[in-house]
Amino acid sequence: MTDQIVARLGKLHDKRPRAWGKMTAHEMLCHLGDSFAGVMGDRPISPNDTWRSRTIVKYVALHTSLPWPKGTPTRPEVDQTIGGTKPTEFERDRAQAVALLRRFAAPDAKYASHPFFGPLTRDEWMIWGYRHTDHHLRQFAV
Repeated sequence: MTDQIVARLGKLHDKRPRAWGKMTAHEMLCHLGDSFAGVMGDRPISPNDTWRSRTIVKYVALHTSLPWPKGTPTRPEVDQTIGGTKPTEFERDRAQAVALLRRFAAPDAKYASHPFFGPLTRDEWMIWGYRHTDHHLRQFAV
């Protein structure tokens, strides 16, 4: 599964138009990298979890096939217009996102708590990683 996502990331280019949202393709790569770094504890992300997000929303997002809503606000630390990593060089930023994705998917990866869903099992982390990345690749029709 990781190799399929990496191949899709390889099809992305910096002028690719978005289907929704405000991020550019380059900002999206940085957002993915920041998100993976954050959930592995390498980058602080402020929590915004509630009982509802830890139970109902988490179940729907991770245990059903319903598509994720478009335009859902993210945490400021992974929002490239606020506190996220600013895009610099497209290929370098893509390589960084891919390296973080591969580290996230490694069998020995360690995770912090998800800022919205709270603690997750290893299986739930893998579902989140795939669905989050897939959501943003679909944003750019990749």
